[in-house]
Amino acid sequence: MNVHFPDTSRLWIYQSARPFSDAEVPVIREQLQQFATRWVSHQVQMKATGEVLHNRFIVLMADESQVSAGGCSIDSSVNFLKNLQAAHHTDLFNRMVFSYLEGEEVQTVSREDFARLYAEGRINDATPVFDTLVSNKGDFDRGFVKPLGESWHKRMV
Repeated sequence: MNVHFPDTSRLWIYQSARPFSDAEVPVIREQLQQFATRWVSHQVQMKATGEVLHNRFIVLMADESQVSAGGCSIDSSVNFLKNLQAAHHTDLFNRMVFSYLEGEEVQTVSREDFARLYAEGRINDATPVFDTLVSNKGDFDRGFVKPLGESWHKRMV
């Protein structure tokens, strides 16, 4: 994400069970920006942004140098994402699906299929995977996409 936020900015990544269409992406981006401009914590406006990456991932980011994202603000983001999920007929909360790059295409499969693809040699330690568990901008910039062999995904195969 090409935004001017400190590396310590907190972020949350949600992956869609299916790719968003080219028509959906600008709509979702607009909804994310509208949410980010209204996102508050402890009645204080947060410096926040959102983005859609690879037509698959929704990323919310908050610079917590002014105010931390508290329980109520996180709940409001989850409610927003549940509404987005319903409106776009996808699943954003299944953490047991893994995404990887096959050429230029993002593939998303179940944990079981991921392990099977590895056992069959169709993916390997060099396969680029998306680490949806990174939690700040610095880690995102350094390793949102990394080789499977250098990721927590390795424990799943």
